[in-house]
Amino acid sequence: MFKSIRSDVRAVFDNDPAARSLFEVVFTYSGLHAIWAHRVAHKLYKWRRFTLARFVSQTSRFFTGIEIHPGATIGNRLFIDHGMGVVIGETCEIGDDVVIYQGVTLGGTGKEKGKRHPTIGSNVVIGSGAKVLGSITIGDQSNIGSNSVVLKEVPPNSTVVGIPGQIVRQHGRKVDRLSHQMPDPSRDAICELRRQIGELQRELEQVRRDAYREPPRAAGNGDRQQ
Repeated sequence: MFKSIRSDVRAVFDNDPAARSLFEVVFTYSGLHAIWAHRVAHKLYKWRRFTLARFVSQTSRFFTGIEIHPGATIGNRLFIDHGMGVVIGETCEIGDDVVIYQGVTLGGTGKEKGKRHPTIGSNVVIGSGAKVLGSITIGDQSNIGSNSVVLKEVPPNSTVVGIPGQIVRQHGRKVDRLSHQMPDPSRDAICELRRQIGELQRELEQVRRDAYREPPRAAGNGDRQQ
C-alpha cells in the first residue's frame, strides 16, 4: 500500500511542473486525495460492502469535486490534474500512467447492462472537458483532445479531436481526415439522402423525356397494303 502511495505522489511530480514540495502535494492535491479514497472504496466494493463503498466515494466527491464509482478499476500512477468535475463510471477500466484533466467524463451512453463504460489503455492523456462514452477502448499512448466527444474505438498511438471525435494523428503522422475520419451517423444519413435525391432526379428527368417524346405517326390509307 505504501508503495502505491509513493508511486501516486511520484506521478504528480512527473506530470505537474507546479508541484514544489512533498507537503504541498500530499495535503493540497485533490486529485491525489480522490485516488486514495477510491482505493479504499474499491476495496470495500470488492468485499461487497457496496453501501459503505458508496459512502466513501460520495464523501470524497464532496471534498474533491471528483466522482469515481467504487467499481471502477484504476491502474498505477493515475494523475488527475485540477480534477473538478471529473466523472469515472462503474465499469470503467484505466491503465497505468494515465493523465486526466478537469471536466472529463468516462461514462456510458444509456442504460446498458454489463460493461458500459470505456477501457482506457496505458500512457493515455485525456484533455479537459473530453467525454469518452460507451464500452469502447482507447488504445495505449493515445491523446484525447480537450472537449472532444469520443464514441468509437481508438487504436493505439492516436490523437483524437472534435465532436464527434476524429483521429487526426496516428503513430506520429497526420491522418487524412476525409478518408480516415471516425464514423458519423448524421453525416452518413445526409449522404444517403443525397444519393436517393439524385436517383429520384434522374428518374424524373427520364419520365419527362418519355412524356414529351413525339408519339409514332399512324399509318395512312395509302400506306396500307393492298
